[in-house]
Amino acid sequence: QVQLVESGGGLVQAGGSLRLSCAASGRTVSQYAMGWFRQAPGKEREFVAAINWSGGSTYFTDSVKGRFTISRDNAKNTVYLQMNSLKPEDTATYYCAADTKRFRLVVPGTEDFGSWGQGTQVTVSS
Repeated sequence: QVQLVESGGGLVQAGGSLRLSCAASGRTVSQYAMGWFRQAPGKEREFVAAINWSGGSTYFTDSVKGRFTISRDNAKNTVYLQMNSLKPEDTATYYCAADTKRFRLVVPGTEDFGSWGQGTQVTVSS
């Protein structure tokens, strides 16, 4: 069982940047796709970004394309979410998640993520 711990959240003004980290322990995640999700108060959890096991493919929800990047350092068992040009609507709790299948060849769906962190809060002020 993998444990995921997110960090890097905080309060930032609109237009600012934050870098979230997701550190995995318990087992390596280098063979698994990793994803970031977010949930704002009163809203359902939504997909934000994902990266395949090798780091060669990345996927983003439309609202963050061009502003967010996702990367991974398999040597550190860590995944990152770089968030630039932040907007108030990006305010949410951000969660890291690990795919349940190794070496998946297609984009994992939300239901394919089986391990979740406890989240880190991101607040963007206008």
